[in-house]
Amino acid sequence: MARYVGPKCRLCRRIGEKLMLKGERCATPKCPLEEGASPPGQRFTRRRKLSDYSLRLQEKQKAKHIYGILEQQFHRFFTQAKKAPGKTGETLLQLLERRLDNVVYRLGFANSRAQARQLVRHGHILVNGHKTDIPSYLVKPGDVIAWKEGKAKKAFYNKVSQGVETVIVPSWLSLDKESLSGKMLTLPTRSEIEAKFDDKMVVEYYSR
Repeated sequence: MARYVGPKCRLCRRIGEKLMLKGERCATPKCPLEEGASPPGQRFTRRRKLSDYSLRLQEKQKAKHIYGILEQQFHRFFTQAKKAPGKTGETLLQLLERRLDNVVYRLGFANSRAQARQLVRHGHILVNGHKTDIPSYLVKPGDVIAWKEGKAKKAFYNKVSQGVETVIVPSWLSLDKESLSGKMLTLPTRSEIEAKFDDKMVVEYYSR
């Protein structure tokens, strides 16, 4: 599946806020936004007041950037959410959170979703004992996410096992810090998802 491979800091500069696309690095002074970096563009002077359409578009772009997916796949998620019963915005959030790369990130196995995506693509992650190298795989309640056997000897695994002690996982997930495995307990609700974008405005964008 295609993905954005350009500079991630450029995306944050365009939106004007931190999207935490580089994990821990975004919380350090190395982040360009800490230095008051302007949006990308050769002739930038100042930020203009955004129209209602631009605000909705920006929220949709934020969601895409945060979860690391492109327009075609994001639109498929929205279409799937629209057909499902319940509130479209909340269902869309559930689908995005259920992505395997996001679950790996939420469990603390990676510092960012991009790093989690790489772990999945390289076959380091098992779902219910089976290797699953599709980042967009939708995890279901009861699914167990663990590391592939043999990866425990890797230096990165040892680093994760040390850092996972301070990880606080969402209430819809459980984490066994000793075996370094996690389980999806239930579908996440809107109140359990720390969304950095307005899902209602995303729905309004596609419903215009």
